[in-house]
Amino acid sequence: MNLVPERPGLLPLTEQNYQRVAATLPDWARPSAAAGYEAFTSLPMPDSRQEEWRYVEVETDLDALGLAEAPGTPLPDDEVAAALGAPAGRAVSVDGRTVAVEAADGVRLTSLAAALAADGEVVRRLFRSGPGPRLDRFAAAHHAFGGDGVLLHLAAGQRSPGPVLMEVQATRPGSLALPRLSVIVEDGAEGSLVIHYRSPDGVALVAVPQVEVVVGSNARLDITMVQRWGDATRAYAHQTVSLARDASVVLAEAGLGGASARLHLGVDLEGPGADAQVLGAYFGHRRQTLDYRYRMGHRAPHTTSAMYLKGAVGDAARSVFTGLIRIEPEGQNSDAIQTNKNLVLSEGAEAHSVPNLEILANEVRCGHGSTVSPLDEEQRYYLMSRGLDPARADRLQVKGFFEDVLARFPQAGLEPPLRRALMARYEGLGREEAP
Repeated sequence: MNLVPERPGLLPLTEQNYQRVAATLPDWARPSAAAGYEAFTSLPMPDSRQEEWRYVEVETDLDALGLAEAPGTPLPDDEVAAALGAPAGRAVSVDGRTVAVEAADGVRLTSLAAALAADGEVVRRLFRSGPGPRLDRFAAAHHAFGGDGVLLHLAAGQRSPGPVLMEVQATRPGSLALPRLSVIVEDGAEGSLVIHYRSPDGVALVAVPQVEVVVGSNARLDITMVQRWGDATRAYAHQTVSLARDASVVLAEAGLGGASARLHLGVDLEGPGADAQVLGAYFGHRRQTLDYRYRMGHRAPHTTSAMYLKGAVGDAARSVFTGLIRIEPEGQNSDAIQTNKNLVLSEGAEAHSVPNLEILANEVRCGHGSTVSPLDEEQRYYLMSRGLDPARADRLQVKGFFEDVLARFPQAGLEPPLRRALMARYEGLGREEAP
């Protein structure tokens, strides 16, 4: 294994530093860290020959990275924070460290370290729900070296007075940031969460966020993720969501940033009547790779789900969507659908869309569909016949393409800035050099 060169402020990914992190964990959590370090030292880096990584090249050497000894300076607020106004709570994680937490009365938002000290059993439930250490080498690194995070806990019957904002930032060149976000929504509770991923442009680093969500019976949660990593960041996110009886979740993601950004999402409908709605709007430019690997597991009867993602790529960008709906034998009378639509706006761009079904029950209703296409010539002709020039006609097509999915995002206040960000991507095609 290649060790990290001596660099001020960075700790190499060595056994010594794994032990350093493990020493901060309670006894019951250390076996998970040990399993992570064993997987980290034994697993190879993923490559495109593996089905889970098909269509992408992993241009990341984890062994050449280090952990930030201390967090950098938080980034200034942007229009996402401004659009939310005064949230019910706000936490800021920088370089894998929780640096600020504030919340309205009745909203429990805290660092994982504080939660472990106050009520380890709540965190223990989340440790059981997240991705396993052998999922891939990035997940293994998180188990072995990830020691801090943020916890949002809504007690039974509680209703959050507004959205909670989690700012996840990475700033250190050459670093591996391992932020962790943990969410428990107890029975009958209702909450709203915005996760905002950011890093500065021009700073080469790797971020591996891990998000675990547990939603109790008859509980409601909506999550909006705004992914605006800097143009030299490579991000490999893992997210799990578990829903109990009659629980519901709306999960929306706007994918904009990063040299390469991957989201591995697993949703499990564990209780009868559970419902999950997954939305996405993404736009790749320059030489970006935007990679979505989604799995929806129906593990109980009368569960419902829908995935609806729309994306566009231009310049030499690439997008990948592989979606799997799996209905277990226990998932009788489930109803599931997945849809992925893509616009390819430049000759050098690529979009790959691979929807899949695995149905092990016989009383279900399932469907899937995907499209990959350029702009519609007939629509262009129609708009030009109404007096628009070709450039305005194409712009209107792109804007209209995203409108219906943005309208379904749960935070209405974020719709205008997200629309502006998507259209800025379109208007910049062919004008910026890839980093």
